[in-house]
Amino acid sequence: MTQKHRCGWCLGDELYETYHDEEWGVPVHDDQKLFEFLILETFQAGLSWITILRKRENFRKAFDNFDYKKVADYSEAKIEELLQDPGIIRNKLKVRSAVTNAQLFMKIQDEFGSFDQYIWSFVDHTPIQNKVKNYKEAPATTEISDKLSKDLKKRGFKFVGSTVVYAHMQATGMVNDHEVSCFRYEEVKQLSQ
Repeated sequence: MTQKHRCGWCLGDELYETYHDEEWGVPVHDDQKLFEFLILETFQAGLSWITILRKRENFRKAFDNFDYKKVADYSEAKIEELLQDPGIIRNKLKVRSAVTNAQLFMKIQDEFGSFDQYIWSFVDHTPIQNKVKNYKEAPATTEISDKLSKDLKKRGFKFVGSTVVYAHMQATGMVNDHEVSCFRYEEVKQLSQ
């Protein structure tokens, strides 16, 4: 059996490869899933994505399965409980930002009908198909991620710099940054049509 060619960034770690093969770059239109990625990406700021992936199940338990309505209502006691949870990243600013971001997430839903409608409008509701030859050549930010980051910050979101936003765009399929030689490039492209 011939081995599938994958993007270089995920090689050698089973969890990373599974995430790459099944999730990364697949267009996401479910608000709950978009919120999950938003929370995970904001916690990732300054850390590696594999660190977050390894703690993903812990985050899922700690943050009520990423139910943004519950997260938006977290009390000080719940925030303190999260700050004692060794299974997640115990950064006070990031934990507090998850609560704030959940509240603002719902404001966007009220304004646009869904967070999906809002965020996907930045790419005209159509995934951008890049032609990355080597993952190291993929940009860390783009004009669109700059614009989206600026808009989220203006609305009060925290930990949503352009690099975090672009990683979110890659993860949720707003942009296809699989290497063109990767077996997922064409598969993801097909899902986008």
